This record gives sequence, structure tokens and C-alpha cells, in this order.
Amino acid sequence: MAISRTYIVGVGITRFSKQLDTSVKELVREAVNGALKDAGCDANMLQGAYFATAGQGAIEGQFMVAGQIALGAMGITGIPVVNVENACASSSTALNAAQMFVASGAGDICLAVGVDKLFSSDKEKSFAVFDGAWDVHQASEQMQVLMHLAADVTPPPGFVDPGKRSVFMDIYASLARLHMKTFGTTQRQLAAVAAKNHVHSTRNPLAQFQYPLTIDEVLAARPVSWPLTLPMCAPISDGAAAAIICNEAGLKKLQQNRAVALCASVLRSATDRKANQYDQHLCHLAALQAYEIAGVGPADMSLAEVHDATAFAEIQQTEALGFCDFGEGGPMAESGATSLGGKIPINVSGGLLSRGHPIGATGLAQVFEMVTQLRGEAGSRQVDHARFAIAENGGGFRGVEEASTSIIILGKL
Repeated sequence: MAISRTYIVGVGITRFSKQLDTSVKELVREAVNGALKDAGCDANMLQGAYFATAGQGAIEGQFMVAGQIALGAMGITGIPVVNVENACASSSTALNAAQMFVASGAGDICLAVGVDKLFSSDKEKSFAVFDGAWDVHQASEQMQVLMHLAADVTPPPGFVDPGKRSVFMDIYASLARLHMKTFGTTQRQLAAVAAKNHVHSTRNPLAQFQYPLTIDEVLAARPVSWPLTLPMCAPISDGAAAAIICNEAGLKKLQQNRAVALCASVLRSATDRKANQYDQHLCHLAALQAYEIAGVGPADMSLAEVHDATAFAEIQQTEALGFCDFGEGGPMAESGATSLGGKIPINVSGGLLSRGHPIGATGLAQVFEMVTQLRGEAGSRQVDHARFAIAENGGGFRGVEEASTSIIILGKL
């Protein structure tokens, strides 16, 4: 279905880090005010808002009307505010809804914002956020299926289980072992992804981690769930990100020279595919749909931001987005092709692994990076001649893949 042309005209973001003394309201205020200023937009020009959070209920008990509370605290009232939850894909889902809002003509200018504060003095609450991102009624059955995907691919002798971690690290580790068994992917190739993203993040002043790592340092780090070591796993984070979306009529009221074309925004949910049917992965199918809508292909992309909740996830999404054949993501990462200056720079922001991962804000953080790159304003991490950018943002888990995924393609005007 064809929709009216839509644009992202303003973006804002906070630093991603541990911010125990900063409230959700304060994080939202910083990100939203940044987006409004960037767009040359007064708050009273907003005609709707989509507010995303995934963990605030579990952490703070704000299970309902979170958007009305946080936005109301900064004087944004009266307009329709819709609260969005789609696990780690929450804020990219909010952007998708905001695009539909302005494309339909329900309004001309709309806000999408995502936030989460995952650090807590009660660490059990932080783990509880992730425990609810799959079928809680069949958790044991799901884990049994996943653990047997590549049961004959085992850790090296002497490996000691490190103890408690997010269930999602075990899920990704199982999928990584299957990929290793099927295609020969190596632990060193996973480490190459993590090292690359740590190097990238040293060029991003808002990233949670500001230090480089080598491949050997990643391999030598504390194990989490084999073959994953700690730097191969995204941290928890506190932070917020926001975007102002408009249609043609809205663009005439704002700073047109700041606009970036929102070429495609596609949401897709998991199916019941088999684990080895990689060409049926929901992210691959959503990417094909997004490319068709935007009228471009993988070769047209100047950069990508993908959901590297683990280093393996980046390898998987490199393949799903069509940047290489299935099974070639590991060698591609090891070759340097996905580094800044390479054939297709991936996660030049540092990605989830090193920029950080406040799950309700991650999708819009990817959008912030893409908009910054397409404007040519990324400083020392700028991708040369950036024209198109794509983001993949996954949320939760169902069966053998993410429960939900978002693919967003942006283009330079």
C-alpha cells in the first residue's frame, strides 16, 4: 500500500549510561527537547505522540499511562498519547506508528520517543525485565528446544559456567552454536564484531563504553554463555531517544534543510519456521519488504545499524539484510568490511554492544545515528557520502527467532 511521503525532521538523544539519580521524566525531557530544537518545532505544534518503554513497569511500577505522565511533566498535554511496548523494538514500533499517523493525515507533526532506566539498586528487577520477553508459560519447553539445536557443539575443556545472566544470552549462544555447526562460524569472528563496535564507540561521545578492545581481549574476557564472552553481550543502560516525524504539510512548517526521508518502516512478527530456514528469518523477510517499498536494495545502503544484543546477532543480521550470503557474516566481519571505512559500515555508533541498550530507546537511538550520518554531522565516525541507511531492531523471542522486528530505511534528501 502506497503512503504519503514522510520525513524525520528532528532527533534527540541522551547519553546511554548508568544514571541512578536521573529520572525517566528527566531523560524524556532531554531527548524530546533535543528533537524539538533540532526540528525547529515548538511543543505546541505536536499533534500526537507515541511513547515507548519496555522496562519501566517492572523497574518502577509505572505499568500504565507512562507516556502521559512523562510527557505531561514537560508540558506536553492534550494531544493523543499512545503507549507502545514491543520489547527491544518498542521505540522503532513507536516510529512506525508515528509515520502512519502523519501519512494518514490524522496530523502533520508527530513525536516518537523511547526511554528505559534498567539500572536498579535491586538487580533482580533488571533481570525480570528480560524474563518477560518470551512466552513465560512455556519457558522451560522453549529453552529445551533451543539448547538442543546444536547440542554436539560444546564448550572447550575446562569451561566453567559463570552463573546467573539474562536468559537471552543463553538463547543467542544457542543460535550462535547452530550457526557454527551449520556454516563453520568461529568464536574469533564473533570477537571481531565486538572489538569493531568497541572501537567505533570511542568516536561516539554519547556511547556507554569509551574504550577500544582487541579481538584477543574480547576472547580472553569473562565467559557469559559459550561461545559468548562479556564484551560480546550488550549491557543494560539508562537513556532516551526521540524523533519528530512529519508529512509534506508538516515539513512546510519546520526546518526543511534538517529533514531526512523516511523511505520505509516495516514491522513483522515471528513465524513457526525451522531454525535452519535462514532465508525465512523474519528480519530477512521484513528487509526484503522494506527494500521493495523504498525502491532500493542492499547495495544502495551506505551504512547499517543492527540489533547486536550479542555479537552473533550482528553476524546474523548482516546476512538477513542481504549484505552477504547466509553463512558468510562471520568471514565478512573478520575481513573488516563492516568497519568504518569498509564496504558496508555496521554499527558505527558502537551498536548495542558498546553504545548501550536501554531497551525502550534502542530503535530510536539507531534512527538518531542514521539521521546524523545522512546529514553529514557524525564527526570522526562519519561514513563518506552517506545516502541511504538501514536499521534492524528486534524485540523479544518466539520459537527460534525474535518475536518482533522493525526495518527502517532512511534516505538523504
